[in-house]
Amino acid sequence: MGLISNGTTLLDAGALDSGVATGSMTHIKTLTASSSATLSFVHGASSVVFDGTYKEYVFKFIDIHPATNNQWLRMEPSVNGGSNYNAVNSTSSHFRAWHDEDDSATSLSYYTDGDLIESTDGQVLCTEVGNGNDNSATGTLHLYNPASTAFVKHYISNFQVLYNASAGYSMNNFVAGYINTTSAVNAIKFRFNSGNIDAGTIKMYGIK
Repeated sequence: MGLISNGTTLLDAGALDSGVATGSMTHIKTLTASSSATLSFVHGASSVVFDGTYKEYVFKFIDIHPATNNQWLRMEPSVNGGSNYNAVNSTSSHFRAWHDEDDSATSLSYYTDGDLIESTDGQVLCTEVGNGNDNSATGTLHLYNPASTAFVKHYISNFQVLYNASAGYSMNNFVAGYINTTSAVNAIKFRFNSGNIDAGTIKMYGIK
């Protein structure tokens, strides 16, 4: 028995039709840092697909470790295939929670230095990443419909950071915003405020 909706076959003899989007994640590209100044995903370069093929792109950050202590990880979009970045404004909000290993302090607060107000500065995804041997940041960034020429480009991210100050602490960064352009975003770059990305992996996925 088949199931048809508005002229489109959804189920055929009990099986999901091959033309129906399932929402599964498709791995596109993995970049691994090795004392790298930046890591960039550019449509059409090195097998990267970053266009209207997918309505949502997901970036997974695994053990991103800076060469320089106490660094902010930033995202920088491009609308011209990486010829330049941050040529368009973004607006966002940023809040974070943290807790010391020795339970001496906790905090949950809005972070004004991490938000954007119609700014071309790179979006801060996470803060105060340490360069100690066991310090790193992990997280996820979602970018929605970057190829749209009708709407702005929304993004949401969540990162967990270990930083060793007087005592180590766990910090959780939450960011949401939009790239304020109706031009297609077709490249994205990640970097620290200062110094190289000493180690770590970024995986790019597409969701239809």
